[in-house]
Amino acid sequence: MKIIVFILILTGLPVLVSAEEKPWTSLYNTRDLSGWQTTGNWLPQKDGSLLIKPRKGEKGWQRYDAYLWSKKKYKDFVLHVEYKYPPGGNSGVFFRVGDLNDPVQTGIEAQVLDSTKKKGKVGAHDHGGIIRTVGASKNMSKKPGEWNKMIVTCKGYHLQVQLNGENIVNIKLNNTPMKDRPLEGYIGLQDHGEPNNLYFRNIKIKEL
Repeated sequence: MKIIVFILILTGLPVLVSAEEKPWTSLYNTRDLSGWQTTGNWLPQKDGSLLIKPRKGEKGWQRYDAYLWSKKKYKDFVLHVEYKYPPGGNSGVFFRVGDLNDPVQTGIEAQVLDSTKKKGKVGAHDHGGIIRTVGASKNMSKKPGEWNKMIVTCKGYHLQVQLNGENIVNIKLNNTPMKDRPLEGYIGLQDHGEPNNLYFRNIKIKEL
């Protein structure tokens, strides 16, 4: 590979770098919320993780300003997020959100949900599914208190989701109810309200 790249440089041809070779950029510095915006109670932890602990009386999932939103918009990318939920825990990984006041209608959500007790086929609102679009091909939910790893890849209309080492979503968005969603937007983590205390870590991205 190095020889090929060297030849391309000498000949003036563009160098194409695969996603695997691109460096990761950390979205959470493990200390504070630099690069993010929120009114929610997102608390950096001593172990480098990030806790969402809704305040007393903070209920419901439509408190969009309490979600954790990136200040920057992203288009084509590979997003890596690790998280652990309590029993029945509920959250979501949002991406390509065009309007922070209406992320449900202007973005895409990969569901984060304790689906360990789900029997049979999982749907779009179960863990790993794309809300209102498609369910995961397999239930890969870890037990409450264990770390899950989700990798979301967006390139044009192509969306792939990997959960705990298994490829669970592979679709073309232009053939789904998400066909009119922006191809660029904010990344966010959902504050679902009480009593959902969830931990996140290793939030990082590769722009493609």
